[in-house]
Amino acid sequence: MESISAFPVTIGIVIVTVLISIQGFNNPEVVYKLRHWPTAEKNQKEYYRFLSSGFVHGSWIHLIINMFVLYQFGGLIEVYFSRLFGSIPGPILFLVVYILIIILADIPSYAKHKDNPSFASIGASGAVSGIIMMYVVFHPWDKIYLYGILGIYSILAAVLYIGYSTWADNQQKGRIDHSAHLYGAILGLIFIFALKPSLISLFIEQLLQGPL
Repeated sequence: MESISAFPVTIGIVIVTVLISIQGFNNPEVVYKLRHWPTAEKNQKEYYRFLSSGFVHGSWIHLIINMFVLYQFGGLIEVYFSRLFGSIPGPILFLVVYILIIILADIPSYAKHKDNPSFASIGASGAVSGIIMMYVVFHPWDKIYLYGILGIYSILAAVLYIGYSTWADNQQKGRIDHSAHLYGAILGLIFIFALKPSLISLFIEQLLQGPL
């Protein structure tokens, strides 16, 4: 992998997210104030929550998994953005896309739960899902190792992930915002193809080639 200096934006996002999340671990009021809470966004016009919710987490495991995945895949995608769009515009564009995915991925759950005061969600999972989907575009037949053990082709993992997130979102069970996961993944694909339409044909070509 590239050196850390090759993806400063990813490292910066990780550092900021870790610092804010730790504040939330030490002070629940921070999480309460920053979480995605549709009724507060609707009634108190606290729209900043669409963004701030992506920088707080519910537990150390939640935080570590998200930041580890972001570091691995986000760093690589930031390098690709630098190569595709320029050494300075690329990382800036990467940051903008990351922020937009956090915000936009929360909108479906806002629409669904804006009158449900018991619903709230936190975490960077939606944006991280979008980053992983961008990786799939570049490397559809590379293997992703679940829990570091089970290797699965990234394109298959992506299909299964979207399928599961769709099912789980329709079930509307548990406290996980599966809607943000699903739409974050879809937004990742939309952004990368919209920014570089030529990647569509490259992606299809790689899919047709199959695993090497």
